[in-house]
Amino acid sequence: MNQFTFEAKHKTVLFGFMGLGLLCLVLSALGDDDFLTRTWSNYLHNSVFFLGIGFVSIFVLTAFTTAYAGWHLVLQRVWEAFSSFLVPGLVLMLILVAAVVLDWNHLYHWADEASVAVDPILQGKAPFLNNIWYGLGTILVVGTWAYFAHRYRTLSRQEDEMGTEEYEQYKKIKKLSAIFLPIAGFTSAAMIWQWVMSVDAHWYSTLYAWYSTASWFVATMALTIMLLIWLKSRGYYENVSMEHFHDLGKYLFAFSVFWTYLWFSQYMLIWYANNGEETVYFQTRLTQYPALYWGNLLLNFLLPFLILMRNDTKRKFGTLFFVSLIVFLGHWFDYFQMIKPGVAHTAHEIHAMHTGGHDDHHDAATMDAHGDHGDHAEEAHHGEEAHGDDHGAAAHGDEGHGHGSSFQMGMTFPGLLELGTMLGFLALFLYVALSALAKAKLMPENHPFVHESEHHHT
Repeated sequence: MNQFTFEAKHKTVLFGFMGLGLLCLVLSALGDDDFLTRTWSNYLHNSVFFLGIGFVSIFVLTAFTTAYAGWHLVLQRVWEAFSSFLVPGLVLMLILVAAVVLDWNHLYHWADEASVAVDPILQGKAPFLNNIWYGLGTILVVGTWAYFAHRYRTLSRQEDEMGTEEYEQYKKIKKLSAIFLPIAGFTSAAMIWQWVMSVDAHWYSTLYAWYSTASWFVATMALTIMLLIWLKSRGYYENVSMEHFHDLGKYLFAFSVFWTYLWFSQYMLIWYANNGEETVYFQTRLTQYPALYWGNLLLNFLLPFLILMRNDTKRKFGTLFFVSLIVFLGHWFDYFQMIKPGVAHTAHEIHAMHTGGHDDHHDAATMDAHGDHGDHAEEAHHGEEAHGDDHGAAAHGDEGHGHGSSFQMGMTFPGLLELGTMLGFLALFLYVALSALAKAKLMPENHPFVHESEHHHT
């Protein structure tokens, strides 16, 4: 079959999971702090994660087109469908922009005027970290991505209907791809700095954009493998052979290793330089969020490395689906650990500033999280010992959000509500993707490399 049918029962299941996600998002607001920190951070986490999968899908297609690759043609429609999520993804991000600009949440330290007024570091970053750049950047950049994705899909479908041996649509796609790639490279880095890295507003890393995009890429490959296995089980994609899955498995394996290389490089360079304003990012996660820190490495490197290292495991549907599921959840977990600690600290700091509720334990955490070292760090350490874990938990209450000894489900570690929210966003993503998939032939026609892809062999 070369035409996918989006059946009513599949839509019903996806709508059910979307309802579950919305319910979990609402339930996370019950018992949340005054800023709805857990709720909004869950929204930020999933919106950025699935938007990134849509972005990487069009990025991969344009990169393969520019490189004259042909092996992927039989599964190209899946990535085209994934990229269609950029439009609803933009809508999701506009809601987040409104929440930041209108002060409905306190996800970002730089968005709080009172904090910026007394913080020279935030003042120095204000020309880039501000509501105008955050809002306009999101609209212009994601809108640009969505335009290129739409244009690519349009030309690809026109090729099916009107393609000739002149390959006019393919030539236009090549030009479109060459234009998009440098735009994608620069804009994705800028937006990942604003959306995610700036939740730790006092910290920065020049490797962060590479690291975050690699995480998106591996999650995209994992979701592609799982969806293709499901589609083949329904009788679709007969031309997608084990050779294509083998290549997808190699991408999953190779970029899991590449992600780990970036993980280690970022950590090693910052550890070696030992600059206080840089090391605090890792120190906070190592000491206060060890399950996130080490679990991230286990899920996203150790397991896929050991399982996919053998050549035959990349040719077995069962093994591929299992490791893809682990890796997909692992990189969602990766974005959780990128976002939640910084958001928790910001909420705690702004709460203390607005209420005047400073205490010694809080002051210690503040010094540590802001990179005040030397004598201040030593005083903070002694302050924590003097007050003890019980005092810290009592002083923070619900606003503790994982600082020091305080544990809060959903901030210190993902809970059931976080998983339910993720399933709702995943259902929305798949609904959009499958709807797009049903509007075009599964196998592109009249493409110069289509026969190469049909007879692909590794």
